[in-house]
Amino acid sequence: MSTVRRGMQVPARWRLFACGLALLASSSMPARADDGIVDVHSLPKLEGAVEDTSRPDSYRVQYGVPTVVAVTTAAAKKMFVADGWVPYVRPLDEKNTNLVFKKGRQGLSVSFTQGLGRPDHSAVSYIPNRIYSNVPFPEGAIDLVFDETRPYLGCVAPTALDATLDFYTKEMAAIGWRKLTPETAASWPNANLTETLPNGVRAFYGHDDDKRGGFYQQNPVMLTLTRRDDGRTNVEIRIAPFALPTHLETDEIFGLPTPKPRKSASGKGNDRTGRHEVTVAALADLPAVLTFYHRELTARGWQEDGNAPPAAGDEVAIKISSAEEAGVLRLGRKYDFTMVTLTAQVKESVLAARAKAKKDADDQFMKDAEAMAKQVIAADEVRRKAQAATLSDSPLQAQAGSNTPVPLPENAQEVNFDGGRLEFNSTSSVKAIAAFYRASLKQAGWKEQPSVINQPNMAVLEFAKGGKTISFTVMQMGAKVNVSADGSGLRMAAAKPASTNKQASGNQPGPAKAAGPLESDPESALPVPKQRTSTSLGTAKLPGIGAPFRRELEASVPAELSDVLAFYRAELGKLGWQEKPEGAMVAADRVQLAFASPQGPATLKLGRTNGETSVNLVQKNPDAATKADIMPKPGQAKLLLGNMGNQDAQLTINKQTIKISAGAGGPQSPKGPMLDLPPGKYQYALKIAGRPARNEAIELGAGDAWGLMVGPTGEVLPLQMY
Repeated sequence: MSTVRRGMQVPARWRLFACGLALLASSSMPARADDGIVDVHSLPKLEGAVEDTSRPDSYRVQYGVPTVVAVTTAAAKKMFVADGWVPYVRPLDEKNTNLVFKKGRQGLSVSFTQGLGRPDHSAVSYIPNRIYSNVPFPEGAIDLVFDETRPYLGCVAPTALDATLDFYTKEMAAIGWRKLTPETAASWPNANLTETLPNGVRAFYGHDDDKRGGFYQQNPVMLTLTRRDDGRTNVEIRIAPFALPTHLETDEIFGLPTPKPRKSASGKGNDRTGRHEVTVAALADLPAVLTFYHRELTARGWQEDGNAPPAAGDEVAIKISSAEEAGVLRLGRKYDFTMVTLTAQVKESVLAARAKAKKDADDQFMKDAEAMAKQVIAADEVRRKAQAATLSDSPLQAQAGSNTPVPLPENAQEVNFDGGRLEFNSTSSVKAIAAFYRASLKQAGWKEQPSVINQPNMAVLEFAKGGKTISFTVMQMGAKVNVSADGSGLRMAAAKPASTNKQASGNQPGPAKAAGPLESDPESALPVPKQRTSTSLGTAKLPGIGAPFRRELEASVPAELSDVLAFYRAELGKLGWQEKPEGAMVAADRVQLAFASPQGPATLKLGRTNGETSVNLVQKNPDAATKADIMPKPGQAKLLLGNMGNQDAQLTINKQTIKISAGAGGPQSPKGPMLDLPPGKYQYALKIAGRPARNEAIELGAGDAWGLMVGPTGEVLPLQMY
């Protein structure tokens, strides 16, 4: 691809960078140029670039090109290399698909995303990247790994050792590095500058504070050059070992000690199996990290039980144990880090004791809950009877002057009719209101259809006439009776409600928009912006299973869909979620993306509702589902059946009739019947002795697991479990 250059004036304002350095610029005075920050507006762009000017920014360039991300990434790398920029990767960041470059003391980050609504397009973003600790790159070097904050550099120089040493002697001095001597290293009591290498050379350098030049409180560095068999030279620059901390601070993940300072730390665990693992990239030499673990494990009651079989990359592998757990501590080196892997497994006897204690606690909880429920039901029945006694059974007359399609009883209150649905409250009993409508509609020529719901506290009335229908639900709600009615017989030509007319006239203010960039709520189990108007988080799990099978977050965010999409791509990426191209759909008003998360498959759906962006984020845990025996077969769906009532039930679905015993799927009998079904929509019928039959429908997707739980009163609650 050819490139397009574009000029830009000197930037007029500065952003706050990671080092905390800020420069304030008055609107009446141009900002002083900073040689360490590249003017991204002067950089080349790919052919066909269309710049996004909707949110102009002096320190960011965004544009779109008509090629897919993989092609765009390769073309951009080639373009910047031709412009003199040197690409590198950061330590432990090898899988990042974004690009980072260095040219002299300037750095650049280039990121790529799929074009909004166009899978065959790409969006490209340039952001300057300040080089806080600059070191020279040999020309033509390969396998460049660089961290601009410490610094760290690892590469293979194309020249022999002597020529490479001459290069660094000259270039390090040119940017202010001075070779340490015993006198200049006197402030470091453990400094040893005389160490020799059998197949290379080593030198130590220091740098004075130079804030404008990008150096601030710079630690001394160690340059190591070693010969290779192919005539080239291995290069490594890292913080001098004598300048690294020897006493490390303590942190914890899953109750396991982790050292600081560090580049990264992560943990994973399973409460059901009792296994936990912590991985740390510590910014310290291995002896200091080993001393840290000797100290911290002993303080926590752990003991060392000899060496463990080493794994690839291990320099230390030690078996450890405590009264309740056994584990392994592994230490190795990568780049300038000491890599730590610490695993701990709860002993089987302890797991059994914990499981029994949990079961006893769950059983007691259910007993207490059952007793409380009986008390609440009894008290509610007494309250209902007392409230029902205040309702009148007296015959009702029609209210005069009503403009509704059906008559209203004379004591109708809080009437709401929108041209298709009628609702009101009354102080008459369910029996009196039902009698009123049966009589008044019969006189008007309506024929009542049979209904099995005709109780003292609730009645359903169905009427038909001339191809039209009306359905009434009359229900006691405390000291009043609520009546709701709908159907084609209620529809009539009517003016739109005032609220609808106001919205149509445009007099109503639009929905609020989020101010500033979206921020993640740290208290949420799944990522969600702090700037939201609503949110809900649901989990699906069974008793005794620590991890949920499925987590689902729904939210409404007053922001543009593109901003919410960018938020989730960034936040999910931080959690190690990887976006998958299969089935991806990105449009202007809706998005559907699939992800592979550390726990399992996940989906993100975004849409537009009432001027806001709706969010549906679902994460599944196949390990938890498999261990609980609810994992669907490949290409199938699984249906779990339960019955919390005290009577057996029969459910007929897909030409199969299944008996669901009372209590099945509950605490005393956790495993109810299960069915494997092809994906699709199914009608099902439920029968319980002495209760009316229920006919419902459920739609099952491939790979989904749903539960159908029969409630104490015969109702059916569908719940997606996986």
